[in-house]
Amino acid sequence: MKPSILDYTQTELEKIFPPKFRVKQIYNWVYQHHIDSFLQMQNIPKKLREELENNFLISPMKIVQKQKSSDGSIKYLFELQDGHTVESVLLKMKDAEYDEKGELIHHAKYTVCVSSQVGCKVGCSFCLTAKGGFIRNLTAGEIVGQVLEIKKDNDIASNRRVNIVYMGMGEPLDNLENLAKAIQIFGNENGLSISPKRQTVSTSGISTKIKKLGEMELGVQLAISLHAVDDELREELIPMNKAYNIASIIEAVKAFPVNTRKRVMFEYLVIKDVNDDIKSAKKLIKLLEGIKAKVNLIYFNPYPGSDFKRPEPERMRQFQEYLLSKGLLCTVRESKGLDISAACGQLREQELSKEVS
Repeated sequence: MKPSILDYTQTELEKIFPPKFRVKQIYNWVYQHHIDSFLQMQNIPKKLREELENNFLISPMKIVQKQKSSDGSIKYLFELQDGHTVESVLLKMKDAEYDEKGELIHHAKYTVCVSSQVGCKVGCSFCLTAKGGFIRNLTAGEIVGQVLEIKKDNDIASNRRVNIVYMGMGEPLDNLENLAKAIQIFGNENGLSISPKRQTVSTSGISTKIKKLGEMELGVQLAISLHAVDDELREELIPMNKAYNIASIIEAVKAFPVNTRKRVMFEYLVIKDVNDDIKSAKKLIKLLEGIKAKVNLIYFNPYPGSDFKRPEPERMRQFQEYLLSKGLLCTVRESKGLDISAACGQLREQELSKEVS
């Protein structure tokens, strides 16, 4: 299989294709002009264009299925070169705004949830991705390619920034080396120019690797999939908690470098009659004491065969109001894509089921 150009940082390409200005041109064509073939690069010498075309791919993946929600969210299933599939989701966070003359006032705002692995090792009881087991890590180019393909598919201009959240299939910190490389490629000003401040790493809590990520000083935001306030329940939801308990996660978070204007996000998946009571809210307040934190309450997104249920809106409201009353910044994430297979692993699981049947 040919390597993808997306797997290379600008510095790496400069060693292969000097001089430096030539690599800037290549980056510009790939990431800003969204070309489909190296032969389209008009200001690149013909011999180099042909060399690139013969030896490299641009994208290491292709869209094999997509589902669009009534709220504007789009779920993508990508096929990789080896035939495995991964998912990504484009979330429209804010619609474009126009004045009475039809002139654009504000562009639409998007967030892309990207996968970091084919499958996952963590085995969360509420997640469909875990049912397929772990297959392999994605390369940096396969992580980057998800955003590039989605921008191309939706005609999102090259100068329009999107936010990236590493919370699709897989545990990002289990693929730390390729994750770090992708973060740097995304941030390159000659490429997609997506600042690390716009990139959030969402982890189920591998405390030792949270520490390593912090030491890399990449400038990314951190989100912790907490989901429970005691180890007993968290071990039931996230078996990995036996190795990385809540105390170790909190300790690692306290040492993580956080931008003075930012907060560490704690994702709390609210499940009916499991962790949606005020007693849990009180424990959460105590647990996050001393951390510049923001809690994101998430409605459990049901899928066929799940034992868990979506909480009642009133219970969610009470939980949020209690946290706010104690001074903890807290939002309820608006559920998106409920009318499509938007939960991690759903679309891939559907496709795999078709192959088996």
